[in-house]
Amino acid sequence: MKHILVTGCKGQLGNELQVLAPQYADTCKFFFTDKEELDITDRQAILSFVEMNGISHIINCAAFTAVDKAESEPELCELLNHTAPEYLADAAEAVGATMIQVSTDYVFDGTACRPYTETDDTCPNSVYGRTKLAGEEAVIRNCPGSMVIRTAWLYSTFGNNFVKTMLRLGKEREELGVIFDQIGTPTYARDLAEAIMTAVDKGVRPGVYHFTDEGVCSWYDFTRAIHELAGLSDKCHVRPLHTEEYPTPAARPHYSVLDKTKIKQTYGIEIPWWKDSLKKCLKELL
Repeated sequence: MKHILVTGCKGQLGNELQVLAPQYADTCKFFFTDKEELDITDRQAILSFVEMNGISHIINCAAFTAVDKAESEPELCELLNHTAPEYLADAAEAVGATMIQVSTDYVFDGTACRPYTETDDTCPNSVYGRTKLAGEEAVIRNCPGSMVIRTAWLYSTFGNNFVKTMLRLGKEREELGVIFDQIGTPTYARDLAEAIMTAVDKGVRPGVYHFTDEGVCSWYDFTRAIHELAGLSDKCHVRPLHTEEYPTPAARPHYSVLDKTKIKQTYGIEIPWWKDSLKKCLKELL
């Protein structure tokens, strides 16, 4: 029986793992925690929890993800995205457990013109990206048997996310401007949760992996698809914006498509097209 600690259980990915948990009841016992149950910035508290519960796997879904806010709160961002994963990795290594660290496309600067592979040079250009990269490196250094999964443009039926925001704005406004010159891939958090559990089920193989849904689009295309599927296209006109027209405190990657060949070949998974997954999510939301 695997004993799996899932941190950040109230976030999008943590909630999706809770949805999947009953499917693994015969082989896995889950310990879902948020800051009330376990302070991941307390090294000793983590070690005590891991030892007391015989943890064999740690899935770290906790993070400081407010990208713009990170620019004005770098210390807190550093604590949650770098120091906390380091403590979790230390604890995992101490008891012989394995760890899965969830990371981000923001470790790249977004200047490429082809999908990023796991071996491409990193070059984050935001506080969020730099702290997440530092977290990756700390996990790999302190727990060499760990797995890092970079993802992007995450959304789900849980929490606040782009899909929910565009649904709300589509109902409230007659016109909406959305950036068209930032390219990536929307990722349904349930698809990511399923990929993570496949890795746990088949045996975690150390290293860095990329996971998003399949396909490519801009935020503008993503919004148009959300409105089309939700029946909002006639109610709200969506117009394309250049990045310069919508300035933000943190720089965004202009191109952050991730190559997923490695995770598909390693675990034999088939990844759905982003629009098909969006339909599934909207079916639950609407």
